[in-house]
Amino acid sequence: MRNSRLTIIADENMPSVEPLFDDFGKVVRVSGRDLSAEQLIEADLLLVRSVTNVNEALLSQAKNLKFVGTATIGMDHLDTAYLDNRQIAYSNAAGCNADSVVDYALAAIYREAAIRKVDPKTLSYGVIGAGNVGGRLVARLEALGVNVLVSDPPKVKRIPSFIDTPLDELLQKSDVVCCHLPLTKAGAHPTYHLLSETELAYLKPDAIFLNAGRGPTVDGEALKAISHKQPDMTLLLDVWEFEPEVDLPLAARASLATPHIAGYSLEGKLRGTFMLYQQFTEYLGAMAGKQFSSILPLPEKPILVLDDTSTALDVINFLYNYDADDMRFRDSLSTDTALQRKQFDLLRKTYPVRREFSSLTLTGVVNDSLRHELHALGFNVEVKH
Repeated sequence: MRNSRLTIIADENMPSVEPLFDDFGKVVRVSGRDLSAEQLIEADLLLVRSVTNVNEALLSQAKNLKFVGTATIGMDHLDTAYLDNRQIAYSNAAGCNADSVVDYALAAIYREAAIRKVDPKTLSYGVIGAGNVGGRLVARLEALGVNVLVSDPPKVKRIPSFIDTPLDELLQKSDVVCCHLPLTKAGAHPTYHLLSETELAYLKPDAIFLNAGRGPTVDGEALKAISHKQPDMTLLLDVWEFEPEVDLPLAARASLATPHIAGYSLEGKLRGTFMLYQQFTEYLGAMAGKQFSSILPLPEKPILVLDDTSTALDVINFLYNYDADDMRFRDSLSTDTALQRKQFDLLRKTYPVRREFSSLTLTGVVNDSLRHELHALGFNVEVKH
């Protein structure tokens, strides 16, 4: 296999596949949502995203397939038991876009806090799911000095010192609830509809509820019902239970609504492809000869000079226009379900370049409090004080 040219089937929306994988063989781009078994007849390597369900039906004619890589944190769209049975190696890109999702969550929270005219550092937080994304969010929130409760029962088994808060207690005590769960339907702790009518009833009447994990971990009908009973509740939603189909009334109820793009920073997308390149070269028993820096362009906005009027929200707004994301998404929604589904995928395919907080260096003169806050949020701070 190492000495032959491979046929590499890759999702059309995965960046930088050619510069990383061209040395191995011919890259063929495909629509991940519409990929068929016939397109994989000659495939040696398959690179996908979360929109492609990799299962027996899809791989029924892929007799040459040796490796499947998904440029995502989760693997709920891979039938790993089938892949194991076929002895097809597979890998994900765990953590590739975790910082991007955390940036999105913090931007959304700061946006809502400004609307409510409250200091986000005075709110209490609950994080459900402490994996790659949730764990990093907790770290940044703790760096901000806020009170954070975390619910992740499986983590207790892996890390006995981890303090797990019962879900009902977390929901009752938290002003802001952030859901960052993978989707699992089996095992000791399935997450499918983990938050349903019973659990959601524990939310504070004016809670801020954010879901940037997987849509089906929350019962959409139950969330819609409880949010209408509690008019002061705020919904910040990036994922949807039946996406690409979107529950239109639920989207209308949300204060911020986006098409599963929380992890769509340029760094996150490129890092996903690069991690699969590293894992595939390891599978081949070769050395990865290319560097991540070779595919990551310099940011268009590398520096922001602050003054004594600057706020953390000003800095976030300089780097990320979340209102534009929300507006584009709402403009795409249609009662024509087929059209709406197509528009959902088109928004993701044509998503504008967004850089992570860490790409921005802050200079200028600000007070110690703001300097600490910006550093905790994830920005590079070189300001004087």
